[in-house]
Amino acid sequence: MAAASSFTSLKLSTPSTTLPWKSHHSLSSTFGVATISFRRQHHREHRRFVVVSMDAKPTILVAEKLGEAGLNVLKEFANVDCSYNLSPEELCTKISICDAIIVRSGTKVNRKVFESSGGRLKVVGRAGVGIDNVDLAAATEHGCLVVNAPTANTVAAAEHGIALLTAMARNIAQADASVKAGKWLRNKYVGVSLVGKTLAVMGFGKVGSEVARRAKGLGMHVIAHDPYAPADRARAIGVELVSFDEAIASADFISLHMPLTPATSKVFNDETFAKMKKGARIVNVARGGVIDEEALVKALDAGIVAQAALDVFTEEPPPKDAKLVQHESVTATPHLGASTMEAQEGVAIEIAEAVVGALKGELAATAVNAPMVPAEVLTELKPFVALAEKLGRLAVQLVAGGSGVKTVKVTYASGRAPDDLDTRLLRAMITKGLIEPISNVFVNLVNADFTAKQRGLRITEERIVLNGSPESPLEFIQVQIANVESKFDSAISELGEIKVEGRVKDGISHLTKVGSFEVDVSLEGSIILCRQVDQPGMIGKVGSILGEENVNVSFMSVGRIAPRKHAVMAIGVDEEPKQQSLKRIGEIPAVEEFVYLNL
Repeated sequence: MAAASSFTSLKLSTPSTTLPWKSHHSLSSTFGVATISFRRQHHREHRRFVVVSMDAKPTILVAEKLGEAGLNVLKEFANVDCSYNLSPEELCTKISICDAIIVRSGTKVNRKVFESSGGRLKVVGRAGVGIDNVDLAAATEHGCLVVNAPTANTVAAAEHGIALLTAMARNIAQADASVKAGKWLRNKYVGVSLVGKTLAVMGFGKVGSEVARRAKGLGMHVIAHDPYAPADRARAIGVELVSFDEAIASADFISLHMPLTPATSKVFNDETFAKMKKGARIVNVARGGVIDEEALVKALDAGIVAQAALDVFTEEPPPKDAKLVQHESVTATPHLGASTMEAQEGVAIEIAEAVVGALKGELAATAVNAPMVPAEVLTELKPFVALAEKLGRLAVQLVAGGSGVKTVKVTYASGRAPDDLDTRLLRAMITKGLIEPISNVFVNLVNADFTAKQRGLRITEERIVLNGSPESPLEFIQVQIANVESKFDSAISELGEIKVEGRVKDGISHLTKVGSFEVDVSLEGSIILCRQVDQPGMIGKVGSILGEENVNVSFMSVGRIAPRKHAVMAIGVDEEPKQQSLKRIGEIPAVEEFVYLNL
């Protein structure tokens, strides 16, 4: 049975007949899946459609200022209502007569907005990258597609990063304020040269790679850290990919271009600053939350960090008396990364085209929600969807820094015939697990293949047909990453690839194989993997260390080659252990290697 979401317009043999927005569909509140109901009689398919007039134009509410070029794109297709500075109450009143809304970062599109729309709102367009002001869960539950404009401001952000880099090096902001105050302090504002200095680009995505290109033109030696970036793309620009610690230890200048994720939140902290070359200089045009601002103030006061140039802050706008902003060694701008006339126009056109395309029923590559899968397929695959994402997250965390993930093989073992197993959603969720922990991209069925291709990630699928019962869609899922180094050597299979395998048991995701070692641990919370000499008392020693810190162990499993040989212990924990506790585990004489994985 063919199925399409309520976002899709299907043309029949009669040109004037289309599938309307208000179609008869079932909606999953978990994943926002909408499917069309088709009725069959005597094996002949009878499709029930409603004929609607195509004369009526949709209405698009533009709630924040948008460039004229973008407005022109919208006006060719829809009625456009430009209403700025709406109060939350006014927005909820107006939204009930709108098919789409376009916002920047100032308008909150929350659950109340979706509820007030009465089901009419079909698309939310965010003119920019971040979508913190849009309630994605509520959008999906209400069958509303959310799209953004992630590419148009790339050059503008990179240029602003370079502007801050050079301004900081030559004390431009401080010297300008001094001259305007009637002073002439030439000796005080002696700067540093960029030529021959090492710049570490932390996050080698679109903006980071553009900063690297420009820094190379300034005569700088550029290195980068990004656990996902392909090494060949870096080499093409003349950039060396290195580990996180190597990057910050050897850099004279550090430019931040990483997304704000749980893994990167306050990643630049007291411990990180202590590893830096004394007198390093930091530029941040990414996200404020990646820096522990109190730790940065201490590092500036101690001279560990000589200067910082910041366009973003944890709280925006920051408090007027913020020590970081007021620090004499800090150059600050009010989130101007995308603020050029050209970027504003580019964003306007990009979001306008995305919204119009979505209203036409096209699949937007910049969609950030609403995977479209038949509801009955989703219900059956739901536990395996969670397993697929967690295996992807686990696998990518096993990749050592500097290794570019290019080739991933996914194997599905099932008792069903290949044609009876729809793996699109599973592949999308594995892609989501691989990419989201180290990126600011939201991955789903709509954009998974596009996102993987955009990053040079090739995912191949293999299906193993088993003799087991076809009642369950899958027996196990296996994820293999080729041509990479691993943080945990035991995760490397006989073929030299990182390999993890999992199953669903009683509705719960379980890790059942790491490399060549059989284990069995629930994929809930987080996991510690240890390779050890197989000997008595190991479980007790590790358990005691975790128990002393009040870390609850949910599961523990040991897989071994043979008695008294090597073994891998997988430990599920509910809380994240402190670094000191992990260090103590690593210092147990029989432990040969270990890794902590946050799921």
